[in-house]
Amino acid sequence: MPFHFPVHDSPHFLSRAEADSIPFSLKQLPYLLKYFSFPPESFEAKTVEYALRICEADPSEGETKFCATSLESMIDFTRSFFGLGTNFKAVSTVHLTKPTDAVQNYTIIDEPKEIAAPKVVSCHFLPYPYAVFCCHSQVTESKVFRVLLGGDNGDRVEAIAVCHMDVSKWTHNHLSVWLLDIEPGNSPVCHYFPAVNTVFVPAPAAVDA
Repeated sequence: MPFHFPVHDSPHFLSRAEADSIPFSLKQLPYLLKYFSFPPESFEAKTVEYALRICEADPSEGETKFCATSLESMIDFTRSFFGLGTNFKAVSTVHLTKPTDAVQNYTIIDEPKEIAAPKVVSCHFLPYPYAVFCCHSQVTESKVFRVLLGGDNGDRVEAIAVCHMDVSKWTHNHLSVWLLDIEPGNSPVCHYFPAVNTVFVPAPAAVDA
């Protein structure tokens, strides 16, 4: 199937103190455009507005959602969702060859391997002057897979895929509906994650030797 794994530079996280000192609200958009020196009609201004609108859209029924503006806030949200005593780990898509930023046909070249995950937190990179991730999870079942893909031009990608098994409660404001440009419905929705995005899953507790 044709797919695009965009190539991004690793986003730069601000410290929690730095991030908390900058307003993050659609109501503050005029101030933010001046703060970042973006002309109101510029592409950069539109990406800032886009990110803020996604972050301020109401979650769907059964969905927990949070926009992290620092690494500390992302970890705190994930820890609060899994429970303070739960270990967790991050998994993400890995390019096994030099990535090319192009749409091409990819073929699954090995049997997908499921990653055991009774709970999942998905964090999506949003375009912004500094690193912002929209993290969300839902009470309905999701499955996580590691999938080896081969591209027509020789690319090899070990991709993380998440399958949402029940999307009957999704609305047009749901993050995945926005990003995937789909209509909410009753069929499961599976999607790959670009390398810059992160999926958090519970990790087995360490065993003392």
